[in-house]
Amino acid sequence: MLTQPESTSTRRRDHSGARLALLAFAMLIVSLDQYIVVVALPEIGRDLGYSAQTLQAVISTYAIASSGFLLFGGRAADLLGRRRMLVTGLALYAVASVVGGLATVPLLQLAGRALQGLGGALVFPSTLAIITTSFAEGRERNRALSVWGGAGAAGLVIGVLLGGVLTQGFGWQAVFFVNVPLAGAALVAAFALIGADRPRAPRRRFDLAGTLSVTGAVTLLAFALVRGPDAGWGSPEIVAALGAGALLIGAFAVIERRSADPLLPRHLLANSSLRLALVVAFMFTATFGSLLYFLSIHFQDVWGYGALATGLGFLLPTAVVVAGSLLAGPVVTRIGVRRTLLGALAAGALGACLLGLTLTPDGSYVSLVPGLIAVSAGDGMVFTAMYIAAATRVPDPQQGVASGIVTTGSGIGAAAGLAVLVLIANARARDLDGDALRVATGGGIRTAVFVIAGGIVLTFLFVLAAHRRSPSRILRTVDAGSAAGGRGPGPS
Repeated sequence: MLTQPESTSTRRRDHSGARLALLAFAMLIVSLDQYIVVVALPEIGRDLGYSAQTLQAVISTYAIASSGFLLFGGRAADLLGRRRMLVTGLALYAVASVVGGLATVPLLQLAGRALQGLGGALVFPSTLAIITTSFAEGRERNRALSVWGGAGAAGLVIGVLLGGVLTQGFGWQAVFFVNVPLAGAALVAAFALIGADRPRAPRRRFDLAGTLSVTGAVTLLAFALVRGPDAGWGSPEIVAALGAGALLIGAFAVIERRSADPLLPRHLLANSSLRLALVVAFMFTATFGSLLYFLSIHFQDVWGYGALATGLGFLLPTAVVVAGSLLAGPVVTRIGVRRTLLGALAAGALGACLLGLTLTPDGSYVSLVPGLIAVSAGDGMVFTAMYIAAATRVPDPQQGVASGIVTTGSGIGAAAGLAVLVLIANARARDLDGDALRVATGGGIRTAVFVIAGGIVLTFLFVLAAHRRSPSRILRTVDAGSAAGGRGPGPS
């Protein structure tokens, strides 16, 4: 019996599936690298001579570099080519990881982390823009973003898990070196699965002046937010950074008004879904994202877990985060972005409160399980839903910039949230040692977790207020035409 040749549509679906898997894998690499070093921080600090106050720089340096260059990465993806920026970012990741793993002094390692942040600023908006331009707005795109978002949200937690396994088995250097084969494999697959970039549109310009001014402004702002709580808000370096950042923001506004092809078109800033996604992204990384750091520190410094046990402690949240992310797309299609966000934020706030009540110096992991499940479910769903909102009603040629706007907010939120929360958590632990230090550290972490819960509640109230301002449009969900691949009305 003769078999029929495979149809063109089937081949296209298979290719789309493989491409989506690659983009999710690239997103996983970027995401896990933000926190893969968390479990290794105590060993890194001892080997390279970081102080308790400077150790968080291993994380915040990545956040500063990434957030500063995300708009640049988004613009470059739109104009210079999304595949080109993706492979460039992956190559930077591989090189930077070698630098970080071979470092023998903090300065060299932080340079490697900054280069990783730059790589992430190219990879992140490129993957998101390729997805949002490859899948029709509505059910098809929501499902694709669920897979991509599941990889991203899970990567934050998998990073902690993988970091524990690698640190225990091979030393802290392994948390850097593992990126080399991962990024290399993704880079090779990108050439095979993603089509060549189209020629640049002749009328579109890079807006170099606008890009440089906003990149400098965001970098200086992120630096001030990270260093301010420790150095003092009135210190010369912080005042200079804030002043220079403000001047660059003013220069950026003037440049954009006069530009024939501005980096931030006015219609993007008028997009209510994009504005909502920007605020939620900032608060998400400041709250949900910072929680991973404090859980890791509590497991090790308060409960005395080793690196491997700490990593294994994140198995449960990893599974729940992935499930929440995969569920978010269908839920958004059914009830809309804002209702999904409200439910996910409510679960996250409840979970954070439960964790704050059970994170005691003499507590147990079992007591954390209800809180971990609730906060992880909220984590996964918020991550995916906010990027669905970010892509809604954005023209294809500007998807890269739109993703850069939201991820910039995310990066600044990560830097600012962690800096402020570390200051709160360490307020009681100064000049202590022994068991007194352990108890004070545990108490400080509990306070920080309750502050995180409060931040999630504030995010909930913001989304609720946006809901009330335009209820008739907010409650609109993707229509039945989206199921057939049409461009249904997104939430607004």
